[in-house]
Amino acid sequence: MHNTPLNAADFEVLEDTLLKYGDDHSVLNPCELDGYFTALVSGPAQVDIAEWFPGIWGGENPNWDDPQECRQFIDLCVRHINGLAEQLSSDAAGFSARFEHSEHQGQDLLLAEEWCFGYLRGVAVGNWPEMPATQTQLLQLIIDCAEQDNFELPADLDFNQQRQQVAAIEPAARELHGYWLSRR
Repeated sequence: MHNTPLNAADFEVLEDTLLKYGDDHSVLNPCELDGYFTALVSGPAQVDIAEWFPGIWGGENPNWDDPQECRQFIDLCVRHINGLAEQLSSDAAGFSARFEHSEHQGQDLLLAEEWCFGYLRGVAVGNWPEMPATQTQLLQLIIDCAEQDNFELPADLDFNQQRQQVAAIEPAARELHGYWLSRR
């Protein structure tokens, strides 16, 4: 049960719960949660649920309306984080980040900003130490994407540049996972 991949309905439950209990300091959607969990399973050491669960909520666990709702949310989170850990450890090349899909000026776009926000939250909760220059540059790709303001895409958006930036995120995450995996 704890390794069963999440389906669309499961992600809907996650999203509804994040929106219900979240605030400006918490993870707000499944894309950001996916980035958060990816960084947690990719870091230098395993992070205990007692640390990562409050990290979803900005440090303060919510006051749940129903204990079953909390259990369901935790179960879905554990399934997802376990799935990411398994995927990255056994078949990193098959890893696919959960980016947002959007349309701008009639063109389909993948937006990685929210995922990158989550990833950086996971890096902070995982307390990543300094890394060599190569890995620092990989992390910088994620930082740069998180700093983009994709809430309002500009009329003069350079589609090729935007797509190249997003295309660099998954390989960077794979390489950072591989770096820390080889040192655990």
